[in-house]
Amino acid sequence: MKTLTVSLERKGILVPVGSISGDNAADSRFCYSEEYLNDPGAVALSISLPLREEPYLPYQTASFFEGLLPEGFTRRSVAQWMHVDEDDYLSILHGLGRECLGAVCITTEGETMGASYERVTEQQIRDLAAEGAVRSTELVMRSHLSLAGASGKVGLYYSGQEDAWYLPRGIAASTHIVKQSHVRLDSLVTNEQLSLRTASRCGISIPNSFIINTGNGEEREVLFATERFDRVFTADSKMVDGLRCPNRLHQEDFAQAMGIHSLAKYEQEPDTHMKGMFDILRKYSSDPVSDQMRLWDIIVFDYLIGNTDAHIKNFSLRYDPDLQGIRLAPAYDIVSTVIYDQSTRDMAFRIGGVHSIDEITSDDFRAAAADVGLGGRMAMRRYEQMCRQFRTALRRSTEELIASGYPKAAEIERRILERGGIAKN
Repeated sequence: MKTLTVSLERKGILVPVGSISGDNAADSRFCYSEEYLNDPGAVALSISLPLREEPYLPYQTASFFEGLLPEGFTRRSVAQWMHVDEDDYLSILHGLGRECLGAVCITTEGETMGASYERVTEQQIRDLAAEGAVRSTELVMRSHLSLAGASGKVGLYYSGQEDAWYLPRGIAASTHIVKQSHVRLDSLVTNEQLSLRTASRCGISIPNSFIINTGNGEEREVLFATERFDRVFTADSKMVDGLRCPNRLHQEDFAQAMGIHSLAKYEQEPDTHMKGMFDILRKYSSDPVSDQMRLWDIIVFDYLIGNTDAHIKNFSLRYDPDLQGIRLAPAYDIVSTVIYDQSTRDMAFRIGGVHSIDEITSDDFRAAAADVGLGGRMAMRRYEQMCRQFRTALRRSTEELIASGYPKAAEIERRILERGGIAKN
């Protein structure tokens, strides 16, 4: 039987909260420790895993912890590297769980948890851009770092003072998520930066991001760097190898919060995912009114720009440093997917009962607002405002990217205006 210790960072200190025990995914159960349950400051690891003495069932355990792991090619590559089955999430979690999304850390009992940073050379950055997921998998394994999602990505530490990148080792924390472009989706890095900058101009909170150009801005020469909103520097942040190590802020995506497995991140039944997200904000957010309107704005924006991959793992909750408060996290992973011929035109979840972006109307958004419990007048006022400002925000973001040396932004803008939801507004 395998037993993994689960810890949660609170104000810079790792606190053991419980363990996962089992032989495989089918019988593995998470259980809070008695010591943690007796801690006056104890907070649940997830909304879907409230504090209790009884162990959680395997499917409940997997819904949260599988959600910490990479998907697709990266997961298969990691499994091959470790010589384990890709369905053996416990073994993969043990291999990668030192530095996860949020404040979770996975170790074995008695394991020594050191921390260090290794300088990443300029050649390694170029290789990461040019060689795709194979190179990112190598860095993932070397850093024991787990990032959810299907794209090739790695967590790195960026020192702005030196303009240098470092690979975190052990339990050292990263500051940025660095993603590669995509061999089948042209100009994906430019697309994401354009989408996020447009979102920001439309009043949506986003993390800081920038393009790493290792050459002349061609597809195999660029990477996309996003500042982690689940990392924060404080006065008591520790020094590691001469670098100030950020504290971890806990986060969970809405799939984890709702107890939905990653494999079900796209809505299968009508009108369940969107309503579930608003229900959670209404019940758990420290500022439910503000966060519900922020979520509504992001959903409207995803429709306008044509982001049909906005599933429930691409929306998250961020906890306060003391874990006592929860807010909607900044928007992330926003890309106009509809500009690519091979991408679906069905939204990741229904809007007012309608799946296809080509069939969704303002009336469907009005119905959706009623379904999730929002005031129709306020929701539609924000919808109309987003529609009015979208084109100007997109134009200015395009001009900004062109001036920075990314002329393909103009073609992306044209396709967004032709194929996104904005084309009907």
